[in-house]
Amino acid sequence: MKVAGETRTHCPYCALQCGIRISGQVGEVSIAGDTDFPVNRGRLCVKGFTAAVTLRHGDRITSPMARSADGVLEAISWEDAIDRIGAAVERTQREHGRDAVGVFGSGALTNEKAYQLGKFARVGLSTSSIDYNGRFCMSSAAAAANRAFGLDRGLPFPLADVAEAEVVVLAGGNVGDTMPPLMQYLEAQRARGGRLVVVDPRRTVTAEEATLHVSLVPGTDAALVYGLLHVLIRERMVDEAYIAARTDGFERLRALSASYWPNRVERITGVPEGRIVELARLLGRASSVIVLTGRGPEQQSQGVANASAYINLALALGMVGRPNSGYGCLTGQGNGQGGREHGQKADQLPGYRDIRDPEARLRVAGVWRVDEASIPGPGRSAQEMLSTLGEPGGVRTLLVFGANPATSAADSGMIEERLASLDFLIVSDFFLSETAALADVVLPSAQWAEEEGTMTNLEGRVIHRRAATAPPPGVLTDLEILRQLAERLGRGAWFPSSDPQHVFDELRCATAGAPADYSGISYERIDRERGVFWPCPSAKHPGTPRLFTDSFPTADGKARFFVADHRAPAEEPDRDYPLYLSTGRLLAHYQTGNQTRRVETLQQIESRPRAQIHPATARRLGVTDGDEVVLTTRRASGRFPVQVSSSLREDMVFLPFHWGGELSANRLTNAALDPISRMPEFKVCAVRIDGITTAGVNE
Repeated sequence: MKVAGETRTHCPYCALQCGIRISGQVGEVSIAGDTDFPVNRGRLCVKGFTAAVTLRHGDRITSPMARSADGVLEAISWEDAIDRIGAAVERTQREHGRDAVGVFGSGALTNEKAYQLGKFARVGLSTSSIDYNGRFCMSSAAAAANRAFGLDRGLPFPLADVAEAEVVVLAGGNVGDTMPPLMQYLEAQRARGGRLVVVDPRRTVTAEEATLHVSLVPGTDAALVYGLLHVLIRERMVDEAYIAARTDGFERLRALSASYWPNRVERITGVPEGRIVELARLLGRASSVIVLTGRGPEQQSQGVANASAYINLALALGMVGRPNSGYGCLTGQGNGQGGREHGQKADQLPGYRDIRDPEARLRVAGVWRVDEASIPGPGRSAQEMLSTLGEPGGVRTLLVFGANPATSAADSGMIEERLASLDFLIVSDFFLSETAALADVVLPSAQWAEEEGTMTNLEGRVIHRRAATAPPPGVLTDLEILRQLAERLGRGAWFPSSDPQHVFDELRCATAGAPADYSGISYERIDRERGVFWPCPSAKHPGTPRLFTDSFPTADGKARFFVADHRAPAEEPDRDYPLYLSTGRLLAHYQTGNQTRRVETLQQIESRPRAQIHPATARRLGVTDGDEVVLTTRRASGRFPVQVSSSLREDMVFLPFHWGGELSANRLTNAALDPISRMPEFKVCAVRIDGITTAGVNE
C-alpha cells in the first residue's frame, strides 16, 4: 500500500521478509522499518537499510546481451535475444531430446515466478530438467518434516511463539548475523526467564547470548540428539501419553537411543557427558520447548537424518502442536518457503504436490489445460543436474533465473567447468553474476522493488511485495520474459498473462486441495490482514498460523519417528587433511553476494572472505591476523587472509561463502549428497592449511 508518498513492501533478502517503508525519488530512495508489520516490528539489519542502493546501481544490466564471435557480451535487442534463445532451445531438443533443455530457478523468486517457471518447464519446454537453488538450503529439513509430519512448513507456528517458550534449542543457526531482527524474540524469551540453548561448533554472536552453548564436533548432530534421548528415556522424562496418542514408531527410537549412552556420545561429539545430562534434564523439565534447526545440521550428507533426530526430540518431549512449542526450520532465502512449494523442484507440482502422484498430476493438468500424460515426470536434483551439464544424457541448454550456481553449488569449480561446457547458457538477472558472466545470452530482469508479487516467509505467512518504482527502461520482469519465450516457442496460448495477480489467481486454483493450499488467499486479503498463513482453503478460512494442534496430515493423523543411526560425514580429517572446514554467512552479506558485494557500506564492513582459525592452530602454524594461508581440500585450493578467533573449535576452519571466483569457499566444499534430500555436504569436509604468507614472504 502507498501512504503519503511512501510504499510499504518487504526486504529483498532473508526469509523473515521484514516489512519496510520506501520513500523518495529514484536515486534518493530512503528505507525505514515498518513498525506495523508483525514480524520485524520496525527492526531491520544493515542489509535491509541499504537495500535500495542496488536499484539504480551502475552495474545494473539494462539491455539483453549476447556473446559475440570474439567472446564478448554485447548489447542486443529483446527481439534478437528471445529469438536466439528460442532457436537454441529448438535445436537442442531436436538433436538431444526434450530433457536436454534445463531450467534452474531460485528461492529468491516470488511465488508467481516460481509457479510460472515450473509451469514453463513442463508446459513450455516439456522437460523434466528443472530444479532450484533452494535444494542447497532447506531441502533436508523439508524432507524430514514431510516424512515425520506429512507436511513441511518452515515454522509451523508464528515467530511470536518463540518469545513465549520456556526453552529454545537453536541448532546450527546464527540468527544474530543472518537474521538480526529475529533476535528480538530470543531477547524477549530470555527476559521472561526463558533459556536459550545454541548447538553449534562455533561460539557465534548468537551463542554468546545463550544460556547454554553446546560446541560439538562438526557432523555429529544426530549422535548428540540420541544421547539426549537416551537420558530422557532413562530418567522417564519423555511424554509417554503424547507418544502413545499422537505418534508412531517410538519403540524403534527407544531401541536405538539405548546404545547412545552419554560417555559414548562424548567420544563422538566432543560434548562432555555432564553437559549432555544437564541439557537433557533442562529439556525434560520444561513445560514448553521449541527446537529450531538452521543450515548447520541440514547441509550435510546426513542432513535428513540430523533434522529427523531433532524432530524426534521434539516429538518425544510431546511438544509438537502444543502452545509455544514444537519443531521448526529457519528457512534462509527470501522466498525459500514459497519457492519450494510451487513447482521449481524436480519432483514437485504446485502446492507441494508430488509429481509422481496420478491424482495430483490430473488436478494440475486440468488447471494448465494440458493432457496429464504430457506433464514430464521427476528430473534430477540441482547438484546432479549441474554436475552432468554438457555431458551425454545431460542438459545441453540451460536457463537460469535469479540464481548463481557458479558460486553457490558445492565443488563450484567443477560446476563452473560444466556451465562452460554447455551448448547454450541463458541467465536472467539484474547484475552480471559469476554465472551470468559465462552466459551466451543475458537477460536484464526487474528487482524486488520494481515488480509486484507475493512471498511466503519462514512462518508460512504469504505477504505482498509491492512495487515502489518502475524498472529501468529496457528491463523486463521474469514473468514478462517467460511469456515472450513461450510465445516464441509456440506455447503462448498456455501463458496468456504476465500480470502477477493473474498468475497468482491461477496458482490459487492449482494449489486448491493441495498440502500448501493458497486458494483462499488474495492480494486484497493479504493487504488487509498483513499476511495470510497457509493452508487457507477458502476465502472464509482464517488461515493457519499454527499447524498440528489436533492431528497431523498423515493417513492416520499421527506423526512418525524416523530413526537412522549416526553416520560420519563423507569426509573426516586425516593425516593429509587434518582439520574440518565449515562454511557460512556473515552479517554484511547475503548468499553469493551478487547484490551485497555492490553496496559500499556492506563492503566496508567485510570486503573479502577471511579464514577463521583457532588461536592454537595459529600458534602452531606461526600466523597472525592478516597473514595469508592456502586452504586445500581434495577438490581445490584457495588463498585467504587469516582471522584468528577463539569462537570456533580448535579442530576446524570457518570460511564465509559470499564471494566467487578465486575467493569462492564452495570451490573447496564436498558435493557428497544426502540420499533423500540430495543436499550437498556444504558444512563439513576435510582441509589442510599451507602456503603461509607472512610479512610479504612466502614460506
